Amino acid sequence: MATVLPDIPAAASESPVKEPAPRREYPGALVVVEGIDGSGKSTQLYLLKRWLEIGGYRIHFTEWNSSPLVKSATRRGKQRRLLTPTTFSLLHAADFADRCERQILPLLHGGYLVLADRYIYTAFARDAARGCAAHWLRNLYSFAPIPDITFYFRAPLDVAVSRIVAGRPKLKYYEAGMDLGLSLDRAESFRIFQERILANYDQMIETDRFVLMDGTVRVNKLQKLMRQILGEKIDLDQFGPKKPGPKKK
Repeated sequence: MATVLPDIPAAASESPVKEPAPRREYPGALVVVEGIDGSGKSTQLYLLKRWLEIGGYRIHFTEWNSSPLVKSATRRGKQRRLLTPTTFSLLHAADFADRCERQILPLLHGGYLVLADRYIYTAFARDAARGCAAHWLRNLYSFAPIPDITFYFRAPLDVAVSRIVAGRPKLKYYEAGMDLGLSLDRAESFRIFQERILANYDQMIETDRFVLMDGTVRVNKLQKLMRQILGEKIDLDQFGPKKPGPKKK
């Protein structure tokens, strides 16, 4: 019997629904960074991760599209250019579900501070830019725990695109959005694709309680602000090294 995939209606303009505050059913905390390619999010999360590691905090790092269970299938699909917007979205959802069940949720319940380089909002922004319906995507990822903090690094489109193009010898087919037929020129296709993704991210700032970060600010100044906000919103002492008790006489 043939496998029936969920129906995905075309993306449409829908009224945003404000996400509820995080449900703290676990002692851990979840911190997420989001933003278009070249916004500086990964650099900032890496610096935050190193700072917390040096301080002896209990942390776990996870990144988008990194599950070994799904990686080979995704790689083959990309190499053969077989991925449609639907299959691409479902592969990423499977990847996330595997990491969520094996890493994110167990460590949150174990009292860890989990740092995620891109989260479900990447799917909401990128897959919607490929034509998937927003409500279908929200339903697909409805099992995901809501982050305690979502840092949204926003850089002007020209700045972000210039950073990526300058650092890549060649843009990859799906990375540039070539599967969408936006332009025959990869750089131009990438720009149009990123513009769509940026617009989708901007629509989530209020509804998903993003903490807006200016991606054009100096790296060290932005990192200082990120640490400050983290300390204000999360009790880091609960993730720090255990302090020795008083010596017995």
